[in-house]
Amino acid sequence: MFTFYEFFAGGGMARAGLSSTWECLFANDFDQKKGVTYQNNWGEGEMVVDDIRNISLDDLPSSADLVWGSFPCQDLSLAGGGAGLRGDRSGTFWPFMAQLKALKDDGRAPPVVAVENVIGTLTSHKGADFIAICQALHDLGYSYGAFVVDAALFVPQSRPRLFVIAIRKDILAVGAGEAPRSPWHTTALKRAYAGLPKKLADSWLWWDMPAPAKREMRFSDIIEDRPDSVKWHTAAETRALLSMMSDLNLAKVETAKAAGVRMVGGVYKRTRFHHGIKVQRAEVRFDNIAGCLRTPAGGSSRQLILVVEGEKIRSRLISTRETARLMGLPDSYKLPAAYNEAYHLTGDGVAVPVVRHIAKFVIEPVLDQIQRSGDTGPVTTLQRTIIENLRLKRDQMVQRTESFE
Repeated sequence: MFTFYEFFAGGGMARAGLSSTWECLFANDFDQKKGVTYQNNWGEGEMVVDDIRNISLDDLPSSADLVWGSFPCQDLSLAGGGAGLRGDRSGTFWPFMAQLKALKDDGRAPPVVAVENVIGTLTSHKGADFIAICQALHDLGYSYGAFVVDAALFVPQSRPRLFVIAIRKDILAVGAGEAPRSPWHTTALKRAYAGLPKKLADSWLWWDMPAPAKREMRFSDIIEDRPDSVKWHTAAETRALLSMMSDLNLAKVETAKAAGVRMVGGVYKRTRFHHGIKVQRAEVRFDNIAGCLRTPAGGSSRQLILVVEGEKIRSRLISTRETARLMGLPDSYKLPAAYNEAYHLTGDGVAVPVVRHIAKFVIEPVLDQIQRSGDTGPVTTLQRTIIENLRLKRDQMVQRTESFE
């Protein structure tokens, strides 16, 4: 059994991904509504609802193997205002670091720290914010590495996210490779790594994971015929939605009509320029993957669905249960009754199967070797030599395998 603290916990999607082999010692979020949902699913008293700045060491019981922090993304998002780590929301990264420093000063520095956010973190302020994250972890005595995981590998939703996994420097980095690997280490990530100062690059780890099995679930598989949280549009409302489409998107609808099978598309309303004038467009995709769920800040950010069966076309807002399924949550998960509240909860979370994959192949192997050794002291030169030789052999085997493909 491993233990963890969950900051910026939201509805507990990181907790759901860590699974029953983990014990949550502490969970925190400042949002009262999310706190209610968290406790509805995980139990009364399982969440401390307060500003992270108000959390003291006395609130944090025992010592955790992992501290998880999915801090707010709004100021780092490509669609945000660009404030980055200086913003009111994404700037809560700094009090999160202050909590880690307090734990370190108290002799309870966690072996592993996980930080999750949008991929815009890599380029925010021309890479300065990513450097600042690495610097903060370096200053606390951690080695770290990052990877980008698109939830579409696991669920039918396009949702690339950046994960930074840090381990104390006195712990052996089991699972780290010698070079970046696809699909986890994207061009943007490698560029961000190249921009690190040498002292920070020296603490870098190229975490490696196996690719998951091919996803079988399609967007159409999660769609409800009789959703509880939304109603199907009237014929007039569907025609109005179609009238907002460009010729290119209308052509996609015509292709779907000619497919001869039920086609489900995700639709977002976006503001575009047409002949120099701002117009609202409806853009659809029929690749059996939903667009990335976003927290609703107005009607344009709520995803709609378009179901095409020959000449019959229906449309509506995506249901809250469907958004939960896109995040990998089971149907037993208790959602808020209010539509916007439920949409905000799911759109602001981390995909459950992504967390499970990272925990299984990156975090748990590190903690397993600690528990087996019974010693978290410094790694010896001999141990490092052995693990480097094993990595070299593994890399050679992978290269030989790839040469046969």
